[in-house]
Amino acid sequence: VAALQDEKNSLMSENEIMNDRLEQLDDSLDDPNTVVAKKYFSAQLQLEQLQEENFRLEAAKDDYRAHCEDLEKQLIELQHRNNELTSLAEESR
Repeated sequence: VAALQDEKNSLMSENEIMNDRLEQLDDSLDDPNTVVAKKYFSAQLQLEQLQEENFRLEAAKDDYRAHCEDLEKQLIELQHRNNELTSLAEESR
């Protein structure tokens, strides 16, 4: 029982230390002049920029896909028209 109480006290002490460190990190993020806060805000800005670029690229991809589908339809129509004209040319000969 004594060993378990010692372990419990040790874990509670470690938990308090970790909570204090967590509060210090939270406080450092609140102060925009700290290195951690600067890195955090820089990473956040970079993330937002990458999300915007990803959205733009997804939209461009969708536009290119639609354009490609239109071109494929035109190709099929032109192939059919070519086959018709080829058969008419052969009949004329």
